[in-house]
Amino acid sequence: MEPLIETISRPWPWYVAGPLIGLVVPLMLVVGNRALGVSSSFRHVCAACFPAKIPFLRYNWKAEIWNLLFVLGIVLGGFLVVQVVGHTSMVDISKQTIADLQRMGVSYNSGLLPADIFSIGGLMSARGLLFIVVGGFFVGFGTRYAGGCTSGHAISGLSNLQWPSLIAVIGFFAGGLFVTHVVFPLIF
Repeated sequence: MEPLIETISRPWPWYVAGPLIGLVVPLMLVVGNRALGVSSSFRHVCAACFPAKIPFLRYNWKAEIWNLLFVLGIVLGGFLVVQVVGHTSMVDISKQTIADLQRMGVSYNSGLLPADIFSIGGLMSARGLLFIVVGGFFVGFGTRYAGGCTSGHAISGLSNLQWPSLIAVIGFFAGGLFVTHVVFPLIF
């Protein structure tokens, strides 16, 4: 059991994790005729929990129950790993990123995320509301508008050679670069 915990607790190299993720996509298509994706599960939850006369939520969500179980497995798997393996007090990111955050007034000394932004106190500030609430709205809207999330397009869509997924992934990267280098410095 100890070697398994040791293997799970450290990062896997890209040449192992990447092909494993890449093999899941065709396996899901061949075995179950399903596409890997997570963002559609929110629609399924809304359709199940809030039955209404909204056309977008009127469909047979029970036919997609596998997707809800898949997301539940992700959540439970993450919870179990943290309980069994634990986690470090700080995410391993570059010293340059920490210096850039500190230069913008965001302290990042411990924890999984900067507490200046991702905490109740951070949320109650104007900057936190903009960053989390408005940013969360844009992520949700963009996911719906693009017809899927970054992982769905980048993993499933590109592996299925879907042209819209290539455009979406380019847009995700361009948007991320724009926010990182233009918007983020303006906010902080």
